[in-house]
Amino acid sequence: MALLELEGVTVRFGSRTALDAMDLEVAEHEIVCVLGPSGSGKSTLLRVVAGLQRADAGRVLLAGADQAGVPVHRRGVGLMFQDHQLFPQRDVAGNVAFGLRMRPRDRGDALGARRDEQARRVDELLELVGLPGAQRRPVAALSGGEQQRVALARALAPEPTLLMLDEPLGQLDRGLRERLVVELRGLFGRLGTTVLAVTHDQGEAFALADRVVVMRDGHIAQAGTPLEVWQRPASEFVARFLGFDNVVPATVSGAVAGTVWGKVPVPDGSPQGERTLLVRPSGVHVVEPGQGLAATVVSRTFRGSHVALRLRPAEGPLLEAECSLRDAPEEGAGVGVVFAADDVVVLESGA
Repeated sequence: MALLELEGVTVRFGSRTALDAMDLEVAEHEIVCVLGPSGSGKSTLLRVVAGLQRADAGRVLLAGADQAGVPVHRRGVGLMFQDHQLFPQRDVAGNVAFGLRMRPRDRGDALGARRDEQARRVDELLELVGLPGAQRRPVAALSGGEQQRVALARALAPEPTLLMLDEPLGQLDRGLRERLVVELRGLFGRLGTTVLAVTHDQGEAFALADRVVVMRDGHIAQAGTPLEVWQRPASEFVARFLGFDNVVPATVSGAVAGTVWGKVPVPDGSPQGERTLLVRPSGVHVVEPGQGLAATVVSRTFRGSHVALRLRPAEGPLLEAECSLRDAPEEGAGVGVVFAADDVVVLESGA
């Protein structure tokens, strides 16, 4: 069952269209992450669903109810921002307790939830996000990761129908982001929370989401499970956005594609004719000189478990390859290149 539905939603800012007749569904208990470059419409999408931005056309439905005219505080959605927006004058408990005042059953009470229930719920939420006993700590004394947890507890406090996250881990260092994204996925799974998140970080999105949506210029360029999107980008745009640079025009005939790099094997059943070809770096195999395509090693970058190589063939753009630490050739070395069909994708669209 779809908890959130967008039907033909359009948002314009003067002559610029931020969302262009966009359709999107988010099922109950589903985690959907929206990816895209700056200006693709990601944050506008969140603001429209939250009621912070009016749509010029189309409808937003929550649990089947049209949200036209419904104010922000009546929509039952939670929104967590990149900068957390905690209240510096309140301690941790005060920040979390503020979220309790947003619960529909408590809005008629000027003091929010009753004090005993409020204190119990704050304790539960801080335990849930891994900050037990932090009630009286000033927010200014918290680390970035701890502030993120407090902001999450506050967003969860009103028990929102839909939780929306705007670059939730964007200000944290890489190691902390990687740990917290695993914790978040586990937490949302236990709570059965429906989540719509936007991020520019592909690793974060692919680790957190049940479904990934890639946006471009107010449109959905591709949607699917993380595995589907990673394994089969729908277009050259999606492939390059995901960080793949080995993309060239090709003519596919049977199990072979003719490219500027010569003949490249493609998987059985690939689309035929004039296409665009993606070769993953893992599918570019470095062999002895005199075999395959001749190339020169332009650079090598240590990536922990492997070395990333940039290779210059006699013709065509540079190639990216991956090589084991032990077998990585030196810069300036001449090598041969062969391609593995399992790591070649014939893109459905070149746009």
